[in-house]
Amino acid sequence: MGTYNMDLCNCIEPPWPADELLMKYQYISDFFIALAYFSIPLELIYFVKKSAVFPYRWVLVQFGAFIVLCGATHLINLWTFTMHTRTVAVVMTTAKILTAVVSCATALMLVHIIPDLLSVKTRELFLKNKAAELDREMGLIRTQEETGRHVRMLTHEIRSTLDRHTILKTTLVELGRTLGLEECALWMPTRTGLELHLSYTLRHQNPVGFTVPIQLPVINQVFNTSRAVKISPNSPVARLRPAGKYMPGEVVAVRVPLLHLSNFQIHDWPELSTKRYALMVLMLPSDSARQWHVHELELVEVVADQVAVALSHAAILEESMRARDLLMEQNVALDLARREAETAVRARNDFLAVMNHEMRTPMHAIIALSSLLQETELTPEQRLMVETILKSSNILATLINDVLDLSRLEDGSLQLEIGTFSLHSLFREALNLIKPVASVKKLYVTLSLSPDLPEYAVGDEKRLMQVVLNVVGNAVKFTKEGGISISAFVAKAESLRDPRAPDFFPIPSDNHFYLRVEVKDTGSGVNPQDTPKLFMKFVQSQPLAAKNSSGSGLGLAICKRFVNLMEGQIRIESEGLGRGSTAIFIVKLGIPGRSTESELSFIHKGPGIQAKPNFSGLKVVVVDENSVGRMVTRGLLVHLGCDVLAVASGDECIRVVTHEHKVVFLDVTLPGTESFEVAVRIHEKFAKRPDRPIIVALTGNTDRTTKENCLRVGMAGVILKPVSLDKMRSVLSDLLEHGYLVESQ
Repeated sequence: MGTYNMDLCNCIEPPWPADELLMKYQYISDFFIALAYFSIPLELIYFVKKSAVFPYRWVLVQFGAFIVLCGATHLINLWTFTMHTRTVAVVMTTAKILTAVVSCATALMLVHIIPDLLSVKTRELFLKNKAAELDREMGLIRTQEETGRHVRMLTHEIRSTLDRHTILKTTLVELGRTLGLEECALWMPTRTGLELHLSYTLRHQNPVGFTVPIQLPVINQVFNTSRAVKISPNSPVARLRPAGKYMPGEVVAVRVPLLHLSNFQIHDWPELSTKRYALMVLMLPSDSARQWHVHELELVEVVADQVAVALSHAAILEESMRARDLLMEQNVALDLARREAETAVRARNDFLAVMNHEMRTPMHAIIALSSLLQETELTPEQRLMVETILKSSNILATLINDVLDLSRLEDGSLQLEIGTFSLHSLFREALNLIKPVASVKKLYVTLSLSPDLPEYAVGDEKRLMQVVLNVVGNAVKFTKEGGISISAFVAKAESLRDPRAPDFFPIPSDNHFYLRVEVKDTGSGVNPQDTPKLFMKFVQSQPLAAKNSSGSGLGLAICKRFVNLMEGQIRIESEGLGRGSTAIFIVKLGIPGRSTESELSFIHKGPGIQAKPNFSGLKVVVVDENSVGRMVTRGLLVHLGCDVLAVASGDECIRVVTHEHKVVFLDVTLPGTESFEVAVRIHEKFAKRPDRPIIVALTGNTDRTTKENCLRVGMAGVILKPVSLDKMRSVLSDLLEHGYLVESQ
């Protein structure tokens, strides 16, 4: 029995039946251990994720993997429980319970500690990193400020001048100093635009004038972008240093737009074209590890834009100065031409004035003496000779008047003398003057005045009469048989506009009316295509009849200018040669009492004194320094019965003139003012008006100023040489009847 018991004894404790309570404790402990093990890595991952400055993340990853694996073993134990002895089971249960408690406590403590670690333990490292980042940002800001300061300084330097060469040279110097460049160069396009030539360099290490084709790939690469581009130091545009054994520095290139001006106007915006570029190349020092920074490239780009702006301003200035110089040259040339033209006009006017005076003086003698000779007993042959002399002299006097009128019309010095006159009397007087000439050629002349034609009008009577006489005289001149019909009427508003006269713009009003005059003849006619030439100077109106007609070709040219001054138009219509012609002119005249034009006092001129007046015993003084003129004027007056005292100077006139002398004929010479002083002294000598003689100027000068000066010093009128016997008789009649001349004779 004992032996049996000893045999049955075993040193290893036999398996103990599983205790369900201990098994439950182990099962629960393994679960919590695994839960704690799995939660701790999750908490560490959260910590690492939130703590961006934790230095040893890989250690935490390894530690987390170890804990996960440990937790996995306990999780596996949940499915691999085996039977153990009671002692082992109690020990394992106790150990697992303690492990579960410690693991869960650790996991719970980590939940509480991690926020503190994140907020306290890593703050110093976080602040250090933030401080380092702030230092980097401040450095970038300082770099940008430094770049901006350099850009402003460089911009100020290049904009302090508008000289293109100074701008480009200053740009290279300032960029080289600011960026510490070894070389900087500017390639400019040639005139053809097919090449770039080296125009400016910083160190002058390469000869200026070197050219490269503009179609190089590296140049196209730079021209196709506004950014600074790094290029190979071996490219043709980057070879700015002599060959040598050295490591070239980095090279960048940037385009510089060149604004080309076209159609430049000094007072308008120029047209700009940016199709052309210059190339700026910048090289860092050789044999150095320095590289281009972003802020340096930005500075280069900004400077290139500023250079483009400065060059555009310089180009505009150059063009404006060139345009200004050209304009000044043109102004100088125009001013010189104007002065030369004015000098030529003055010379012409002076010449005409002198010639006018000098020609009228002998003409005065010829016409006066011929008219006196005509009053004597002459044989028919002698009378024909005298009449021929008078006719030729009158033609010459008319030519002189026409030339002077045309000259004054062309330089604008001739002005209309506006006054009130009898329109009907003007046409009747013109008819009376034309009829004797027409009767010689056995031509009839008829006058038709419309019933609505006003009796009186406001305008220049003398110039209107000149136009009528010229037009009618021209018709008589070129008519061999038949006659001339004159009709005058008020032009209707609907008939004023004429498509053949596009420049004529009549404006009807209550203060004015338009006089239309038509002169029809049965003469030689005109080719329709020749009608525009009729109003040209020195052109005969009817070439076929010119051989048998006299004239200067000035009459119609002067008529056209007079009509234009009267705001009208003139034309000639004809169906062809041999079929006659019609001259039509329209002039603007004022209505008396309504016209706003200044009106001269109107004195009605009657039909004229039929009987020759008697001037016997009329005491007259003639003052003329020219002996021939003095003798001629005296002869006219003596023939009219006057008692004439002729003197050669103004002083002698003042000495001999008395209150018995009724009229003083005072010759007004062209250059002097002595005649005006004589008139003033005569007025001073005879303070009382009844004792004062009537002073009349006798002159060969047609200048308006001369007439105004004569009237200003108290003269009663102006007589224009030459003077015939009939003209002198008319002058004396006016003086004795009115005390002054109704108009200049």
